[in-house]
Amino acid sequence: MKKLGLALLTLAAASAPANASTVFMGSYPDKMLIVDEATGTVKDRITLASGLPTSMRISNDNKKIYVTTITTSGIEVIDTATKKVVNSFSLNTPTTRYRFNGGVPDPSGRFFYTTLQKFEKLQDRWLVSPQMFAMIDLTKKAVTRTAEMPEEDTRNPNAGWRTGYMMSKDGKTLFLIRDKVLIVDTADLKVKDRLEVSKPEATGIEGVSFGGGVETLRSPTEYVSMFTAQDPYIRNKVYGVGRFNLATKAFDFRPIGPAPVGGGMGGLQVSKDMKEGWTVVTQEKVGNKRCEFWHLDLTTNLVKNKAEFPCRSRFQFGISGDTKLLYIYGASYDIEMYDAQTLQHVKTVDLGNDTTGAGMIITQ
Repeated sequence: MKKLGLALLTLAAASAPANASTVFMGSYPDKMLIVDEATGTVKDRITLASGLPTSMRISNDNKKIYVTTITTSGIEVIDTATKKVVNSFSLNTPTTRYRFNGGVPDPSGRFFYTTLQKFEKLQDRWLVSPQMFAMIDLTKKAVTRTAEMPEEDTRNPNAGWRTGYMMSKDGKTLFLIRDKVLIVDTADLKVKDRLEVSKPEATGIEGVSFGGGVETLRSPTEYVSMFTAQDPYIRNKVYGVGRFNLATKAFDFRPIGPAPVGGGMGGLQVSKDMKEGWTVVTQEKVGNKRCEFWHLDLTTNLVKNKAEFPCRSRFQFGISGDTKLLYIYGASYDIEMYDAQTLQHVKTVDLGNDTTGAGMIITQ
């Protein structure tokens, strides 16, 4: 009888589902979707009081998600355990507005650092500020400190909108990663150094550009990204994986192969053991557009296999929490799921909401 009881308990434990992952996704007009990753079911839709989500950032301890919104220039903080909004506010007032996208919290979780512009309504016109570094106090729910960005750092037309934000472990240094790396002292919001990684030394290449950061490799000390580069002689373009170490400020670029002609590469996802990688390649953007998955062996820097998939006019690329499925989503009501090894279509999940460009965050 004891053996039978033990066998039943063992069977029950074996058949019990593992800790299911939860997917957080922004959607129109003011919702955060809470999706059960195992079933693809939308478990909840959280209304964000400050409006449309445009970016998400998870804290280093995975306990909080910081969402920036564009409707009223707000910040929403979501507790990943309870899946509830624990802080919500808008920066805009009837006479003052802000424009920003993304940012990073400090280790204490009280301050949020970003770059922004301020618009003040005067009697006869709107006064537009230059691009500024900013510290937002999440307790006071206000911008409490700003510093004007040097003119040489505002020449990038996408400054503030295509920027990777990282914070040092001690909260004393802010890193802005784009065409170069800006190192900003959080005490006075002044640029104390600039790293021209676009022209790394002793590599035989120039024109290195950052792609999207790798969320699965995100850590307090390293920024990992897909890069493209070209040599200075015959302008051949190659792509590879680059790592920027926040502590040592060292940049490491490892080429993988020729970059696609007439298109681009979007995102990089990696397996948990960091031995495999996946990216999306778009060939011929105009007229004859083709989209492919490229499956990479990161130990040998070789392409393992490729597969074409139906293009969308615009989309985002992600990977499941167990790295077994690849996701194509965005500007639509669904997620297309593909097997990460065979690159073949598995299923389509209907979300019932049009998702925004805020991306997705997966938690256990």
